[in-house]
Formats: sequence, structure tokens, C-alpha cells
Amino acid sequence: MGAMDLRIVHLYPDLMSIYGDRGNVIALEQRARWRDIAVDVRAHRAGDDLDPEWGDLYFFGGGQDQGQDVVGADLQGPNGARLKEAIASGATVLSICGGYQLLGHEYVPEAAPPIPGVGALDVRTVAGKRRYVGNLLVEADGGTLVGFENHSGKTYLGPAARPLGRVLVGGGNNGEDKTEGAVQGKVIGCYLHGSLLPKNPWLADRLLTWALERRHGAVTLTPLDDTAESLARDQATAVARARP
Repeated sequence: MGAMDLRIVHLYPDLMSIYGDRGNVIALEQRARWRDIAVDVRAHRAGDDLDPEWGDLYFFGGGQDQGQDVVGADLQGPNGARLKEAIASGATVLSICGGYQLLGHEYVPEAAPPIPGVGALDVRTVAGKRRYVGNLLVEADGGTLVGFENHSGKTYLGPAARPLGRVLVGGGNNGEDKTEGAVQGKVIGCYLHGSLLPKNPWLADRLLTWALERRHGAVTLTPLDDTAESLARDQATAVARARP
């Protein structure tokens, strides 16, 4: 697999990378390099010009409200349109928490005007009175996912998006319909911090496969020894199942 290369864009790493989110980029890099795939990672910060033709895979983490305000404003300019252009051309996206919300149509605060999103995911988020904090366990198409949620926003899916999975433990999208996350084409959004991919390598490999297909065509990844990752997932799952 050494003839292939992968280009990753880490969106707003200075403002949107809390609760271990950066570990997802590290996991993607390492799982590619273990397969002799060359990796180049670029950071995109507010005010930079996003190149919609460069990246194969975009990672968009969570952030505090102040950081999200800056990022939201940046995405309402040309960079939002460029990100949608990249997605339309086959780029893969993983977004978490605040990044997930900003990829949707809008976030509606409790006592303020709606904050528009990029509209890359057919989801809408409204402020809630309850904060969902704790381990989150999800049954998804491909296996279980375990992570850590910390959000009060309640996200609802429109018809163009499908849930990433069904909540087994935790709040998930909204604490009401037992859904967690959203998938639309090669774009995934979720509330799974923690970080997600080191403990859930099957999802990391799905993202890598999608991303590599953008410039390299059909890809079959070489299997890796995920013994350590499975032990980490099993331990986190046990903790999640013990959540009161």
C-alpha cells in the first residue's frame, strides 16, 4: 500500500479540540503509516483560505462557546462554501460535538437568534436545559462505539441524514429518540469525545478507506493487530455499562 498517500485537514485545532479530540487525527495518521501510506496533515485556522481540492479527510472537533463563535463566523464566509465543495468532490469528514453542530443547518440558543451552520449535514440543534455528561455507548452499523459525551445541545436529524447508531448508554443526539450522530454520504457527525478513534479502530479504518478512495480508487486496507485497541474499547465499554 506504500504507493498511496493521504491528506488530512485538521479544522480549527486551536479552537475546536477538547476532551482528547486531537487523538483522532493521531490515530488516523498512525493507522495509515502502519500500512506504509504517506500522510500529510495540515491545520486550518480561522482566517486561512481553505483549499477545497487538497484534503481527502477533514477532522472537526468540539470547542467552547467562544471558540465556536469564531469558527462559525469563519464558516459563514467563503470557507464554508469551500468545505461544502470539498465534500461534494468526495472528501470525508469526521466531526464531533461543536463541529457536528456547526456542520448542520443551525444551532438555536435558548434566548438568542439562531446561529447558521454550513448545511453539510441535514441536522438541526437546539439548546436544551439538561447537560448530557458521561460515557456514551452506541450500537452502529459496523460495531459498537464507545466515547464520552458532554453537551446540552439537542440535535435532530432531517430526512437526508441517517443516525450513526442507536444509544445503549447515555444521551446521544437529544436524549429522546435513542439516536446518536448522523451520517450523510462520507460525512459523519457525533457527540463521541474521548478520543473516539483509538478505541474504535473499525470506524477509523472506514474513514481511511473512504478518504483514500477520493484519489486512489477502490481500496482494501491491510488488517492490523488491534489487540490493544480492543482491550481499551472493552474497558471503556465496561465503564459505560456501569454508568448510573
